Amino acid sequence: MSIVLGPHQYGKAENRIVRIYRDSPRHEIHDVNVSTALRGDFDAAHLRGDQRTVLPTDTQKQTAYAYAKEKGLVSIESYGLELARHFVDDVEPVSGARIEIEEYAWERVLVDGSDHDHTFVRKGQEIRTAAVTVEGTGSGQREWVIGGFKDLVILKTTGSEFHGFLEDEYTVLEPTADRIMATSLVAQWRFTTTEVDWEATYAGIKQIMVSTFATVHSLALQQTLYEMGKAVLEAYPFLAEIRMSAPNKHHFLYDLSPFGLVNDNEVFNADDRPYGLIQASVLRDDAPDAGSAWTIAGGFA
Repeated sequence: MSIVLGPHQYGKAENRIVRIYRDSPRHEIHDVNVSTALRGDFDAAHLRGDQRTVLPTDTQKQTAYAYAKEKGLVSIESYGLELARHFVDDVEPVSGARIEIEEYAWERVLVDGSDHDHTFVRKGQEIRTAAVTVEGTGSGQREWVIGGFKDLVILKTTGSEFHGFLEDEYTVLEPTADRIMATSLVAQWRFTTTEVDWEATYAGIKQIMVSTFATVHSLALQQTLYEMGKAVLEAYPFLAEIRMSAPNKHHFLYDLSPFGLVNDNEVFNADDRPYGLIQASVLRDDAPDAGSAWTIAGGFA
């Protein structure tokens, strides 16, 4: 039996970068968390401690900050592509780079009924995400971009059922034809092109997913996830697939009978654990190869 080195990569995780645009009195802010990972000919570093092909992780960090100024930081997908292409094209031992980004939203403070030019408060119903992978050089270079979000907490008070499920001797759950359905949604979608209006597409995908969640009369969270993914792919032909992870944030009707009160679906106990975890992917049957797009996150966070 022989022992060999397997797949490996290295990088700088969670570089917190805040980019302020001061081109006018009305400032703009972009607040991100950037992780880089490089793949390539690094066997010697693992096998012999030879660092001659290793670009330090500190250099990766410095590059991420410098590129926020040099290349700009408006759309996280574009920024991630610029960074990944640099590592692959300009650093000889590197054959592949993956950039993962989270973006934290801010909104302007109101002063006397108007937006203030340079004061912000944190906002955001979700954290926007992107994962960019670039491999190879020249005409053989391949690129994959995955957009997404996480921590989108969404709830509807009716329009959801759960019954007709499999039962055995350990089943105690009562079927229901009217329940609260709530989740903290993670979604990631894979692009087939980099020629995209990133900002408009992100806003459109989020709106479709939220409106579909609201309007589909759900017999199961699984059904709702499929309909959400299907609606997104129908609206955006340049998306190959969408993957979703949805913890079921349970709300159980609270027993008020000891107090002589009737609880007509009005008072609930919100349990945070344990929780059902529903995960699904929806894709085109002719979707192009995913390559290394899902290598790290696997599509589910």
